[in-house]
Amino acid sequence: MKQVDITICMAKDGTYNAYCNDCPALFGMGENAVLARKELEETLRLTREDGPQKAMFYPEWLDEPFEFVTHWDVRTMLEYYSGVITPTALGKLSGIHPKQIWSYMHGLSHPRKQQVHKIESALHALGKELMNISFEG
Repeated sequence: MKQVDITICMAKDGTYNAYCNDCPALFGMGENAVLARKELEETLRLTREDGPQKAMFYPEWLDEPFEFVTHWDVRTMLEYYSGVITPTALGKLSGIHPKQIWSYMHGLSHPRKQQVHKIESALHALGKELMNISFEG
């Protein structure tokens, strides 16, 4: 299955954008990340419906089965998952002070590359651990 890189980020006006990295003209916008992604999916559906003859931009992968690989900016991801991942919890996982994570979440500061790597590594490790959970009956 083809993996299509998309980016979801918050715009300066507070709306969200979701776009295909290899074809940024194919995008969606919305009041939150979910709506922006849904609009991107609708854009792709309509583009496929128009076909390569009518569509202004028509990536080859659109005719194949594909899945999204989502890239986030740190602020948008932290805000999106704020009901699930708190600054305190992420601080414990990443070794970054929770106040600093809160600051990233609210756009008061931007993480350096080293901090981004710590956050990403902590979330990947958590995801891996969660994928291997099983419960006894």
